[in-house]
Amino acid sequence: MAALLIPRRNRGMRTRLGCLSHKSDSYNDFTAILPDKPNWALKRLSTEEATRWADSFDVLLSHKYGLAAFRAFLKTEFSEENLEFWLACEDFKKTRSAAKLASKAQRIFEEFIDVQAPREVNIDFQTRELTRRNVQEPSLSCFDQAQGKVHSLMEKDSYPRFLRSKIYTDLLSQTQRRLS
Repeated sequence: MAALLIPRRNRGMRTRLGCLSHKSDSYNDFTAILPDKPNWALKRLSTEEATRWADSFDVLLSHKYGLAAFRAFLKTEFSEENLEFWLACEDFKKTRSAAKLASKAQRIFEEFIDVQAPREVNIDFQTRELTRRNVQEPSLSCFDQAQGKVHSLMEKDSYPRFLRSKIYTDLLSQTQRRLS
């Protein structure tokens, strides 16, 4: 009887693990990825704008719907912490209050940089240690090296996969179908 239970339990475990490891990058309903009135936004997104996202990674990051689509893609790859860190650094650079600078720097470090951080980004030991020292006396540039490494990682690794992804190609198809 125990022999009969083991295969059934393994089958259930395989199913659960299969669901966890399955990374679907298909989005037929783009309302989940587009911010602020998504149906209206998708109707306003032109094929030309969506096509420009392929021109450069920075063009993609500078477009709010491109950013939303890229975030949705990163979620399917379980790596959205990279984009969230990059965005947190961009926001950090706009900090004008010296009092807020230290607390924001500490929060970003604890959330993304520290070993075992809840949303730890993949950076090398030297960059992590330099950032640790920089946060001790924070300035607007204390995350520059770490942010640059993460930007480079996304640009060389995630961005090309995004451009080939079903999320992006489906989004382009939908904008082109509207023109027909």
